[in-house]
Amino acid sequence: MSSPEKDPRVVLAPNPSPLTGPGTNTFLLGRREVAVIDPGPDMAGHREAILAEVARGGGRISHIFVTHAHLDHSPGARILADLTGAPVLAFGDADSGRSPAMTRLLEQGEIGGGEGIDRAFSPDIALADGAGVETAEWRLEALHTPGHFGNHLSFIHGDQVFCGDVVLGWASTLISPPDGDLADYMRSLAKLDALDARRLLPAHGAPIEAPRNRLHELARHRRARTAQVLAALRESPGTAGELAKRIYEVGPELIQAASRNVLAHLVALGDLGAVHNDGNLTENSVFYTSDARM
Repeated sequence: MSSPEKDPRVVLAPNPSPLTGPGTNTFLLGRREVAVIDPGPDMAGHREAILAEVARGGGRISHIFVTHAHLDHSPGARILADLTGAPVLAFGDADSGRSPAMTRLLEQGEIGGGEGIDRAFSPDIALADGAGVETAEWRLEALHTPGHFGNHLSFIHGDQVFCGDVVLGWASTLISPPDGDLADYMRSLAKLDALDARRLLPAHGAPIEAPRNRLHELARHRRARTAQVLAALRESPGTAGELAKRIYEVGPELIQAASRNVLAHLVALGDLGAVHNDGNLTENSVFYTSDARM
């Protein structure tokens, strides 16, 4: 196999937002047999830009990889597959990879969440953790990295990692139960750290040239957020939404995402017995600390 292409091409989807940054990065790996990683949303203009870039290199799309089943990553996969005959590869459908704890919350049916899920997504080929795919030009290894989403895969390519939404350079990652799981997320950060990669290639924003520093920064951020949640609860009980308004300094366009992140921390703290709520856990539950029962 020839040496890996060090700098894959990027086609930026025109879907900027407070949560997607400048838009979704669609990566093209290889020249003759091209791997498309995260074909992005169902936008005709973006799809045409992908096909034009592949044609400019004189190749064909041989594989379509999806990091996870969110609407800014996966809907373009099936249409692109129909146009090119290339298979879609991912960990599984939108319900795959959810932790047992989050499955129990989902079954209760009162936790909310479900933002931006591509419920129609289903790959042609399911990739287990550690599965490898290669051509004469490139090799990718699947790494299951749940936390942001249960079916989230990162893809190892030599000393680089396509890390989807697990690591972003410009913001922290949304973790919204029951599809997001803070405990899983922390484990995924550790898995990526153990790789000692030279570069991380996120699905939104610029490449991360100092992966270990960024991974450690994100882990510290989550631990600090947990401490903030506990401190706020020691002052007075509250719902996730109320706590988010007390802890975060964000505009109205991001307060709902902040509330979901706080809820993820509360769920994890509840599993540890550090916080409590009365009755079934819902997105509107009032939480309190062990030493401040209502």
